[in-house]
Amino acid sequence: MTETSEILDVLIVGAGISGIGAAVHLQQQCPGKTWAILEGQEGFGGTWRTHRYPGIRSDSDLFTFGYRFKPWMGKPIATAAEILAYLGEVIDEHRLAPQIHYRHGIQSAAWDSGTRRWTVTATRPTAGGDGTETVQYSARFLWMCQGYYRHSQGYTPSWPGMDQYLGRVVHPQTWPDDLDMAQGLAGKRVVVIGSGATAATLIPAIAGHCSHVTMLQRSPTFFITGRNANELADTLRQLDIPSEWTHEIVRRKVLFDQATFSRRCKAEPEVVRQELLAGVRAALGPGLEAEVDKHFNPRYRPWQQRIAFVPDADLFKAVRSGQASVVTDQIETFTPHGIQLRSGATLEADVVVTATGFHLNVLGDIAFSIDGQPLDFARTVAWNGALFTGVPNLAWVFGYLRASWTLRSDMMGDLVCRLLQHMDARGASTVVPALRPQDDDMPLLPWITADNFNAGYVERGVALLPQQGDRAPWVHGQDYPSERLSLPLADLDDGSLLYL
Repeated sequence: MTETSEILDVLIVGAGISGIGAAVHLQQQCPGKTWAILEGQEGFGGTWRTHRYPGIRSDSDLFTFGYRFKPWMGKPIATAAEILAYLGEVIDEHRLAPQIHYRHGIQSAAWDSGTRRWTVTATRPTAGGDGTETVQYSARFLWMCQGYYRHSQGYTPSWPGMDQYLGRVVHPQTWPDDLDMAQGLAGKRVVVIGSGATAATLIPAIAGHCSHVTMLQRSPTFFITGRNANELADTLRQLDIPSEWTHEIVRRKVLFDQATFSRRCKAEPEVVRQELLAGVRAALGPGLEAEVDKHFNPRYRPWQQRIAFVPDADLFKAVRSGQASVVTDQIETFTPHGIQLRSGATLEADVVVTATGFHLNVLGDIAFSIDGQPLDFARTVAWNGALFTGVPNLAWVFGYLRASWTLRSDMMGDLVCRLLQHMDARGASTVVPALRPQDDDMPLLPWITADNFNAGYVERGVALLPQQGDRAPWVHGQDYPSERLSLPLADLDDGSLLYL
């Protein structure tokens, strides 16, 4: 066991979009704090390093998915390579690299009330690279920025007959290097199971490179189509408006439009439904109108699950060209050469891609303990969706599910830094949320309620996540327009936070 000699003020877990942003906010707002980032992968990027399937791109616009402190200069929908380049620029511009420690797989995190600090145990490669060693870091505060899904393995259901299937089954999260478009997919019949953003990205990327690709969905998904461009941004750039101004103006306009759309989804869901379906009809073109109600009209209301953006209608162009098709049915069984459906039809396939989602993880699947007792995260109650009852000196960044993740990541940066400053002003070394007497009658609700957001990965994992209440500061509402106003004003002295 190797122990680092320095006791850090803040230890950030994860060097993805949240962790890199946290480090910048910490440097800018708490310049005297010592900190480091531990990252399990070989480099920065998180999601954008894990996923390597063809066509991988953002499904949020980069004016809101990008950081508020760094203008985005490209098209709204960006490739993984473009996002990684953007993150690399942030690391270089803010000189973060020396404090980021890669290939550190965290095994456990233990809080000790006597020393009032966390001890984090991780494994890393030895200096010679021929083995691993265990190392411990001590920190006064933990900032969990590892995301919310398991990077090592995606979610693939177990269907009957999979053991007899003779083709390849791959998950987009662990895309094999040899399954490229030039050779690995050439001449292959591909079935992509799923209908979300991953399927909508992957299918147009491989259509025309394989023999044929079929999107097999159990139920439809809502899609929005549009150009991969922002006219306002293009105009402001033509006028030589400073990039910082352009970024902020466009960001505000996008957020305004998104808030308006979200309100309409609740206030007039059927009107919005028909508008979305009309967009798909126009994208598919004449002769395919009947396909819309069959394959693109979900049972749920708009925005009850994430709506996938299809830039330049590329998915629908692939369907219109005949290179791709959509089948709405359920899997009866796999066969040696494909999939038999409940309807009796059969899809022959050389490659099956399970774009079926991911596994939620809880605090990075790390074994947490407090004074020797294992932490049951599901029994805690979230304070502003950031801190948790009974858990000292720990914040978890959980972004938005219907809007860009980074919007909340940026606001969490402000909130955590304000809390650290407040602790210093009070002379406190520990902060822990606790329910107050007036909260005794408060009903406890799931971290995300089904009527708010009912995606499959949430329903599968919500029992592992913290609870929320029905009043401030215990609400985790997943609503940017309201949190944009409430989080900067969150009361740090209303009795819901205990300081020592």
